[in-house]
Amino acid sequence: MNAPSLATSYDDWYHPSYKVRVRETAIYLWGSAGIKKDMTFSTPLLLHIRNDVHGEAVSLGTQVASGAKTPLGILQPGESVSIPIQGISGVFATCLPALETNVICLIRDR
Repeated sequence: MNAPSLATSYDDWYHPSYKVRVRETAIYLWGSAGIKKDMTFSTPLLLHIRNDVHGEAVSLGTQVASGAKTPLGILQPGESVSIPIQGISGVFATCLPALETNVICLIRDR
C-alpha cells in the first residue's frame, strides 16, 4: 500500500468524506427519493454526520422506498450523529427557511 502524499492528510487518506450544503428544501445526504428499493447489507453501513460548528440547526430523517419519512431529530451546530443504513432508501436533511449549514458525511462499514 502506498503512503499518503504530503498534500493529503492522514484522515482524508483513510476516511474519505464529503460536504453537503443543507437549506430549507430537503437534501439527501445518502440515497434519493428516486430509489425504489430499501437497501440492505450483510453488515449495515454507518453514515456519520457532523454539523458545521458555525452553521445552523439541521433536521434529519430517513425515508423508505414507499416514500414514508421518519424524522430523527435535530442536530445542533458542532454536533454529530451516526445513522445505520439498513432497510432505508435515503437519509435527508433540512434547515429552517432562510438558513443554511454545511454537514460533513462519512460512510463506513463499522
